[in-house]
Amino acid sequence: MLPTIAREDDAVVMIDQRKLPAQEIYVRCKTAAEVARAIKTMVIRGAPAIGVAAAMGIALGMRKSKATGTQKFAADFHNVCELMAGTRPTAVNLFWAIDRMKRVFAAAAQAGESVAQIKDRLDRESQLIHDEDVASCRAMGAFGAAVVPADARILTHCNAGALATAGYGTALGVIRGAVEMGKTVTVFADETRPFLQGARLTAWELVRDGIQTTVITDNMAGALMLQGKVNFVVVGADRIAANGDTANKIGTYSVAVLAREHQIPFYVAAPLSTIDLKTPDGRHIPIEERSAREVTHVGGSQIAPDGALVWNPAFDVTPHHLIAGIITERGIFRAPYIDSLARAFEPEAARA
Repeated sequence: MLPTIAREDDAVVMIDQRKLPAQEIYVRCKTAAEVARAIKTMVIRGAPAIGVAAAMGIALGMRKSKATGTQKFAADFHNVCELMAGTRPTAVNLFWAIDRMKRVFAAAAQAGESVAQIKDRLDRESQLIHDEDVASCRAMGAFGAAVVPADARILTHCNAGALATAGYGTALGVIRGAVEMGKTVTVFADETRPFLQGARLTAWELVRDGIQTTVITDNMAGALMLQGKVNFVVVGADRIAANGDTANKIGTYSVAVLAREHQIPFYVAAPLSTIDLKTPDGRHIPIEERSAREVTHVGGSQIAPDGALVWNPAFDVTPHHLIAGIITERGIFRAPYIDSLARAFEPEAARA
């Protein structure tokens, strides 16, 4: 399995996704500030992955804290959490992971644990978040594989693979699960302008796995569907509102509209940590806007004239009525999402 992120004694190590596919380089972040910078500059990206990175960054930062008393240690912890929270606004997994680390810290402090004991507990929790993410991806891969056609011609947008998670992937986990089930799978990967996650990352992952993959530009998806060459669409998510509206990489909404026009099922694959029941609908999801240079340049080459205005939202929102189902580690949830997503967090016995 592709190693996206790992914790070593004195560092958080992650593959530099900006360099792929040309170079496979690993970055060693030795401080919490370096982890935060890696998240912000997209050394690591993908909602589940940045949640794991934030948790590991917090644990690393507190491991290196020089505080000996619990009061100063708590102040350091608050500052590190604020640092991580300021990196990227849309992916709710980031805030989910921070909140989970806060709960662990509060429980340890309330129990009267020492600074050393709290450091150990934070280390364990960050690794648990990592391991649970891999397990949840494999589970949603198995659930999703069941609805993939036997002879699947799958379109996906952006990268929701091992690189976007702690391993295996969400949307690509569904594709991998279908292959492992014995289904015949070919994939069309939208290039995903302007950061090219589909062309650079999704294709790189799937080619490594030996899965037949064709890269297309984003504006080719409709023509491909019209020719009957796509029969299933699956994408990841950065935040899913309580009503099922889903924020994902910019361009996802266009794919969903095209899929509806051509009567192709459009699925979202994401862990429960991506579902934000506190956000009622897509209008309330904060959308990150990124540097104009991502649009005006490809690599080091300028492709737009000086003086041209640029709008560069990193995400758009797909309305829930365009989504056939939301694939999670606890099964596939369908409309009405306001009911089914609420039930997703109930104990198994209550949901049954």
